[in-house]
Amino acid sequence: MLKTAVKPKWIAALVFALAVAAVFVLLSQWQFSRSTQTGVAPPSVTEKVQPLLKTIQPGQPLLGSEEGQLVTATGHFDASKQVVVQSRMQDGKSGFWVVTAFVVDGAAKLTGQAATDELVIPVARGWIPDAAAAKAPPTGTVALEGRLLNSEGPVLDKNLPAGQVSALSSAELTNLWQTTTYAAFVVSYQEQVAGNDVGAAASHGDLVRITVTATDQNGKVNWLNIFYAVEWVVFAGFAVFMWWRLVADDYRREQDALFDVHHDDEEFEPDLGESAK
Repeated sequence: MLKTAVKPKWIAALVFALAVAAVFVLLSQWQFSRSTQTGVAPPSVTEKVQPLLKTIQPGQPLLGSEEGQLVTATGHFDASKQVVVQSRMQDGKSGFWVVTAFVVDGAAKLTGQAATDELVIPVARGWIPDAAAAKAPPTGTVALEGRLLNSEGPVLDKNLPAGQVSALSSAELTNLWQTTTYAAFVVSYQEQVAGNDVGAAASHGDLVRITVTATDQNGKVNWLNIFYAVEWVVFAGFAVFMWWRLVADDYRREQDALFDVHHDDEEFEPDLGESAK
């Protein structure tokens, strides 16, 4: 079989197969490198405070590169639009998040709405151990600073007490509050009115500042890219296998031609005349 494999046409075919396999291996390496990459911005970006209006546009989803970004905004809280979110952990204890609609100054103009129209973003102002401890938000013009996070998926629960929700879902709050809502929410770090701290960080009551950090996706593996990487390696092996199979078929044809002896079978016709004599 070696003599068949070293024929010029099969050597050329081998070179081509190896070139194809090399391309497939490079594609596999590229897919593998992408499996550990994420669209999440590094802490050097997320920890640099950015204006909310320049970070996410009203009506647009929050991209992975913006997840966990520290943002600032100016506006006021709408006390008539407030809920508490169940099952929120803080320092090992289960409690509630107090979430209030924050009317963002200048957001309505970005969507072409009238300046008097409200466009709100849910703000998790703090954690409380008991839902009954939720108090009204501060009044007046508020300078807000916090971490921007993606909206959670809605959770259907018909047996919740009034004013409580199971998830911090912008879609659910839009229906509940009957107003245009950002597709994200802010965890409040600081709230100031006329230069005075009025948020959970300065509160001496039950409201506790929520402890969250930037979304950490470092080290997470995208298994779909891993699958593609393995798939390209299989294709590379298949290219070489096809070359070997073609060479093997050519070798068998040569062997058949060498050892297969074709006989011209003569039709035997008995001499009936001699038998008759």
